[in-house]
Amino acid sequence: MATQEGKSARTALVTGASSGIGEELARCFAKDGYKLVLVARSADKLRALAQQLQSAYGQPVIVQPADLTQPGAAQALAAALKRKRVTVDVLVNNAGVLEQGAFCDIASARHQELIDLNVSGLTAMLAQFVPGMRERGWGRVLNVASIAAFQPVPLLATYAATKAYVLSLTEALSEELRGSGVTTTALCPGITATQMISRAAEANDKLSKLPSFMVGDAATVAAEGYRACMRGEVIKVPGLANLAGTLAARATPKWLLRGLSGMVVRRSL
Repeated sequence: MATQEGKSARTALVTGASSGIGEELARCFAKDGYKLVLVARSADKLRALAQQLQSAYGQPVIVQPADLTQPGAAQALAAALKRKRVTVDVLVNNAGVLEQGAFCDIASARHQELIDLNVSGLTAMLAQFVPGMRERGWGRVLNVASIAAFQPVPLLATYAATKAYVLSLTEALSEELRGSGVTTTALCPGITATQMISRAAEANDKLSKLPSFMVGDAATVAAEGYRACMRGEVIKVPGLANLAGTLAARATPKWLLRGLSGMVVRRSL
């Protein structure tokens, strides 16, 4: 098995790095001495962030704009990095989209967009980069899921289902890769102050009225996710209230959980 290299020689790839949790995760890695590959659709935002991180931490940053909803995008990204002789040691699958509303009121194309990015894009990235980590004998994967992964969530039905997939896949891979030097971590935040939540609040003003203690800070969530990833923890739920809720969800019978979820969501949204 290959020996673990020093941090200065390692590279972390972060998807969805242009804002929110992804941007803060990129900062965590840069601050700790990692080279970076930043991936998102917005090239301008990525270049601005890359300049900030290089100035602040002196680490090389590569900008690779990509739309991971498109078939073949992960393969093209991997090929581009191979041509640049970049080895990805840490993969952060943060890119994701959310759509709130009744399932029947959301266009079928939008449901497919959630699946294309949250499920298909993430899986394709894992397939491209995890085998190389296993061959080299060291690697870290951080998949950003959600506390919605632990239960069905009416009015977030497709989103929650995609995050349940992310959580299940992460747990399965953690066992497949046991002893290989590669670990997989699912970061499962609750409601976090990001552009994604801001857009959801525009569609539902009740979200904007949530008490501050229920809304996490992106930098804090990212820092907890980073530490969990480096330690090789399989599941990380930031915040005591979120953790208590997820533990209760796993212990509650499915029929009861469905009913409670429906009641809570209908009253709050």
